[in-house]
Amino acid sequence: MVAQYTIAGRQIGSHILAIATLSTLFAGSAIAMGGSKKTKEQGPALNATSADEEKFIREFMQQAEKEGAGAKH
Repeated sequence: MVAQYTIAGRQIGSHILAIATLSTLFAGSAIAMGGSKKTKEQGPALNATSADEEKFIREFMQQAEKEGAGAKH
């Protein structure tokens, strides 16, 4: 009825080999796509010449992100 293969001295049916192959494929794919998600990526480094300039740039970027969040494209 079913084709039998001898593997390591045992007779194994072709349907068992197919199930094992597909299970391994789907499990490997799930593991590869899973895992921890990346957190929000940090932008480029600020090359400010003073602490006040860095503070201004950070506040400006936060304000621009807030205004951009409400915009609909």
